Amino acid sequence: MLSETRSGTDVAAGLLGGKDGESVPGMDASPNAGGGNGRVARGAARRGRQAPLSTEDPGGSRPARRPTLAAVAAQAGVSLPTVSKVVNGHPDVAPETRMRVEHLLGELKYQRPGSRRGRNRAGLVDVVFNGLDSPWAVEILRGIEDWCASQQMGAAVSAVRHGNARPASWTGALARHDTDGVILVTSELTMPQLRQLRSEGIPLVVVDPVNLPDPDLPSVGATNWAGGMAAADHLLGLGHTRVGVITGPADYLCSRARLAGYRSALERAGIPYDPALVRHGNFYHEGGFEHGNELLEVGDVTAIFAGSDQQALGVYEAARRRGLRIPQDLSVVGFDDLPAARWVSPPLTTVRQPLSEMGQVAAQMLGELIEGVQPRSRRVELATELVVRESTAHKETG
Repeated sequence: MLSETRSGTDVAAGLLGGKDGESVPGMDASPNAGGGNGRVARGAARRGRQAPLSTEDPGGSRPARRPTLAAVAAQAGVSLPTVSKVVNGHPDVAPETRMRVEHLLGELKYQRPGSRRGRNRAGLVDVVFNGLDSPWAVEILRGIEDWCASQQMGAAVSAVRHGNARPASWTGALARHDTDGVILVTSELTMPQLRQLRSEGIPLVVVDPVNLPDPDLPSVGATNWAGGMAAADHLLGLGHTRVGVITGPADYLCSRARLAGYRSALERAGIPYDPALVRHGNFYHEGGFEHGNELLEVGDVTAIFAGSDQQALGVYEAARRRGLRIPQDLSVVGFDDLPAARWVSPPLTTVRQPLSEMGQVAAQMLGELIEGVQPRSRRVELATELVVRESTAHKETG
């Protein structure tokens, strides 16, 4: 799996052939367009025939013949089932083999089953969120809309709120209307949903994925592990040794990465990890308020790292109701750097993730897939940055 890490300033150059990014180890490292009628190719493969590799008739007297899967397999030096796995989006293919087969499929203009190529473009991309009631979603959408405007395309926005209760409902709805591609933002994606989109030839890019059912799925995120470490390092550097943390849902990739960064900072400072200081929230104000109260009940907690700015503001309210002053009695660090972070009192120290740029990069990747171009990197991570304001201070002694 290819991975790339960039700073926000690399966005314009990145996916369009700019400078190479770095692969980040550990937790910060992580649709094929195609289509048409695949019955002829499959039938030829079953009969064991190999079609000529050229898709053109040199004499010009007969219609050009489509390349078969068997012909692609012979040219790539792999088995027919391996080529079939690549065409159908199965993950259990070595990355080098997948790239070689994908290159030949493109070179020979093989049309995959269910492809939307050849149809008129809808001029529309679908953007699917887990929820739209967050300024976080607005920032992501801002970047997507900027790209759409530059390409004279529209964006249809929807929200999925029912988890896995109806696993293929939203994908089925997308398959029934004209769309050029899909950007899925912080929502769980099941393998049946992924298969349905791929069978319809609908390109897909995920932003800040909750999970990755296929490691080759194009995705965009931020360096969450590095951000979690930077937040914890900052608080430890101010003399705080009892640092509580409120992550997001325990099964989210970003939550796990931020918590892992926090733990790495503790280990580097020689401070034992205490599970009693860890809470799993929901990224919203209510989660920060509830778990902030719980952490303040533990005792001796002088700082809290919240896994989102909204949870940090929930901690603000929990501290206020207890008569605690920020930062004199309690230091607080958030994550996101939403526009409101600089306007609250006191202004919030937080880890900035370039949300708008993440949306823009995801849209650029989707645009490449719509054009039939495989992205240079399957996993793109934009750099986080600690923004120090007035909600953190040295631990008071004595």
